[in-house]
Amino acid sequence: MPKMLAAAVLLLLAITLPATAEVVGPERAAQLEHLVVQDCGSCHGLTRKGGLGSPLTPEALEGQDRELIATVILDGVPNTAMPPWRPLMSEAEAYWIADYLLKDQNQ
Repeated sequence: MPKMLAAAVLLLLAITLPATAEVVGPERAAQLEHLVVQDCGSCHGLTRKGGLGSPLTPEALEGQDRELIATVILDGVPNTAMPPWRPLMSEAEAYWIADYLLKDQNQ
């Protein structure tokens, strides 16, 4: 009986938790970090200090809401070179990137 209860709780959590509660595992986190450097870096600069796109350093993003950053990642910015990434990643992955961009990688 305890196994059935545990399974029911897990099922209930899976149904009720938002997509952003999904955990990004270490392997996918490494892939996302590589994506930030290579794909985002192609426009925003390999050091994220700007280029064709605006800077993505923690200082440049200071005061920005992680939800807004994740939305821009997922949906892009119309009439700009910023593409929507929603077809290629989950909301949880976009939030992971937003958090990654907001924290100082040199600490």
